[in-house]
Amino acid sequence: KEKISREVECEDRPERAEPLSDTEREIVQDTWGHVYKNCEDVGVSVLIRFFVNFPSAKQYFSQFQHLEDPEEMARSSQLRQHACRVMNAINSVVENLHDPEKVSSVLALVGKAHAIKHKVEPVYFKILSSVMLEVFSEDFPEFFTAEVQMVWTKLMGAVYWHVTGAYTEVGWLQVSSSAV
Repeated sequence: KEKISREVECEDRPERAEPLSDTEREIVQDTWGHVYKNCEDVGVSVLIRFFVNFPSAKQYFSQFQHLEDPEEMARSSQLRQHACRVMNAINSVVENLHDPEKVSSVLALVGKAHAIKHKVEPVYFKILSSVMLEVFSEDFPEFFTAEVQMVWTKLMGAVYWHVTGAYTEVGWLQVSSSAV
């Protein structure tokens, strides 16, 4: 049974996201090139695994929340569109790693939309990040070595930091409970 904590720990939040070094930025950009060539298929694989392993995440998607079967999910045009949006957002981050202001503004928009419009619990971003890394590592094992995975984990930590910052900014209530 799936258990998800619904808290954004303000006091545990570092003051800033740890920046990537130049070498780490290059590693991310090089490996992302391989992933992004197959953007839609990889994105769909990520979302299917996310929804199969964390079915409560489907509650935010009226268009495909009723789908149980991974093959049905793969055929959903709405799921495919959302997969592309997710991958394009990551692409904007990766393309702009040299420009922290741009990265910050891209992720602030994503965070605010999910907090205000979609009312998505922020912990799902953390879960989605780890599902992405799993899928990238399995689909591209020759590029996602242990070192590369560590760099991507650092990047995803920064993404989560920026997104949760946007949640805090819009006054997201810290509710302590768990989803079933």
